[in-house]
Amino acid sequence: MTLQEIPVVILCGGKGTRLREETEYRPKPLVEVGDKPILWHIMKGYAHHGCRRFVLCLGYRGKQIKEYFLNYEFMNNDFCLDIRSKEASVMNGRTPPEDWTIVFADTGSECPTGGRIKKVEKYVRPSVFFATYGDGVSDVNVASLLDFDIQHGKIATITGFHPRSKYGQLQTGRNGRITGFYEKPRLRDYVNGGFFVFSREIFSYLNEQSVLEEEVFEQLVQEQQMVLYQHEGFWFAMDTYKDYLEINAMMEREETPWMIWRESGNGKAR
Repeated sequence: MTLQEIPVVILCGGKGTRLREETEYRPKPLVEVGDKPILWHIMKGYAHHGCRRFVLCLGYRGKQIKEYFLNYEFMNNDFCLDIRSKEASVMNGRTPPEDWTIVFADTGSECPTGGRIKKVEKYVRPSVFFATYGDGVSDVNVASLLDFDIQHGKIATITGFHPRSKYGQLQTGRNGRITGFYEKPRLRDYVNGGFFVFSREIFSYLNEQSVLEEEVFEQLVQEQQMVLYQHEGFWFAMDTYKDYLEINAMMEREETPWMIWRESGNGKAR
């Protein structure tokens, strides 16, 4: 089985309430990093490794995600419109269409994460599939992630990342003397950052009310059917408005380790 055959299920239905400044009028996956939605960045990362099939689990303001991709060429290029005939044509082609196949699945505005994945079961045919959240980017090698999953043969592989502390940390000596200060260091523990590989067997653990991160994962752990892929590289989740400002500041500084497709010939992202 090749990466081109394996679908990538992306959870795009949440309301993003902690990012209300940006999500009041648009879905969180369409919040822009630079001049492209974070969803585009996620999909480009998978496509860099050969993935071409995507299943988007839509919910809150999902129609806007449909409209973005239906008008992708016109949204990203100059174009000419004949008002009388309503015919439109791209003028410069700076951004050619991606060679992706995308299923847009309405999974409801209030559905939990596990329920959203259950609702797209009919669109997932291979024995394994990728899944991730619609707000996190990483430089994880999904080909290596898949190899790891196959080697272990479990129902679920979860990718663990080292988060950065939200606070500066102090190192102290005797009598409270400060000996060091570390501004938002990376923590040693791992957190769930998405970038899953699931066997189709996971659908038997799901119903439309399932919360993936709670009862489903707990049951898989109890049955020893979940393994951790430890990623020591970059990961960033755009969870709050502060995160939104930070990742866009990284774009301005051209500090973009998640944009791995830049390494594949063009030098810069399209």
